[in-house]
Amino acid sequence: MKITFMGAGSTVFARNVIGDCICSDVLRDSVFALYDIDAARLEESRIILEAMCAAGGSKGRIECYVGVEQRKDALRGADFVINAIQVGFYDPCTIIDFEIPKKYGLRQTIGDTLGIGGIMRALRTIPVMRDFAEDMAEVCPSAWFLNYTNPMAILTGYMQRYTPIQTIGLCHSVQICASQLLNELGMSDRLEGHKELIAGINHMAWLLEIKDKNGVDLYPEIKTKIDAYLASPDTTDKVRMDYIKNFGYYCTESSVHNAEYNMFYIKKQYPELLEKYNIALDEYPRRCILQINEWRDEYEKIRQDGVKEHQRSKEYASRIMEAFVTDVPYQIGGNVLNTGHLISNLPEEACVEIPCLVNGHGISPCYVGALPVQCAAMNMTNINVQLLTIEAAVTGKKEHIYQAAMLDPHTGSELDVDTIKKMVDDLIDAHGEYLPKFR
Repeated sequence: MKITFMGAGSTVFARNVIGDCICSDVLRDSVFALYDIDAARLEESRIILEAMCAAGGSKGRIECYVGVEQRKDALRGADFVINAIQVGFYDPCTIIDFEIPKKYGLRQTIGDTLGIGGIMRALRTIPVMRDFAEDMAEVCPSAWFLNYTNPMAILTGYMQRYTPIQTIGLCHSVQICASQLLNELGMSDRLEGHKELIAGINHMAWLLEIKDKNGVDLYPEIKTKIDAYLASPDTTDKVRMDYIKNFGYYCTESSVHNAEYNMFYIKKQYPELLEKYNIALDEYPRRCILQINEWRDEYEKIRQDGVKEHQRSKEYASRIMEAFVTDVPYQIGGNVLNTGHLISNLPEEACVEIPCLVNGHGISPCYVGALPVQCAAMNMTNINVQLLTIEAAVTGKKEHIYQAAMLDPHTGSELDVDTIKKMVDDLIDAHGEYLPKFR
């Protein structure tokens, strides 16, 4: 089996996913093809992953491919392609995504999924993924594309609608959603044997049902704890808890993410909301700087002390591949096209996050039906932006970028139309060669 990792210079993530494969009896001896445009970062990944293979008793082979001219060779004959690229890196593109909006009075927390930062990240990433799809159609047309890159719904939705490549979008927020909620509320003893149903869109999929091992609905008890949680100055998951209070349900991604997916919590005219809900502005740039520095230290320590034994993570990728090979069913929360209205009150062209069954026949999404109307309404405010961003990428029309930004809940609640257009123009100019030409 050949497993190709696009963006393998993301060493920590490559280490987790390929380390998971090494923990699997049916995957450990695969060919692992690592691809990146940064030779130095790729070399760090090679050194660590070869050491992990040796430590884990793997006979797998690590192959490295650098740059566009070697991309087809990296993909050739692949059974699975894992995508974890970041087009434009932290410097310059993430910095641009934060600093230019800030000049217009628009502040963000993460900026990788929605909002003006998510729109720009999608527009510079889709052309690269289009190239991947063209290469895959030529050299590995039956391979599955496992996408981890954000903005998840936009990129995965583009691949599913406009390329022939079999694509599934994967995020780890589904696996940890229920445990985060119960741990935050001091109910971790109810986790064992619990049952849950999660559906919606990526980073805003709703925990529709949560029951303990005896089938008792936990939401009534959860809701008795919300006011005390919100009143505490030391709690950090307040946006999602506020969702429960006002919309009835918890959602998958963290409060620092969800703070910018709506028009409620980050507002110039109400700066006190930031403290009330413990919202950290400019959080993603801080994380990037911290991760870059931490990785330098960790890499030197690994080179001196060797790799530690890998503990299989909660990431879905290795378990999906394992289910394909063994035909032993495995359930995931996957991002798929809403074909046939799997969620009946969201549009068919939307990319939705729902339960999916994986086995030797492939990935089969499960029918969910209608979301609670308020949850579907919240999702639609995000889906509008996702669909318009895809439209901009496909048509090359700048007007669709304007419209995506205007309809973004946070951007539209903070800025007027003319200011939004000026900001978009400045961002396009600043990104330069990282963005295609828009007319």
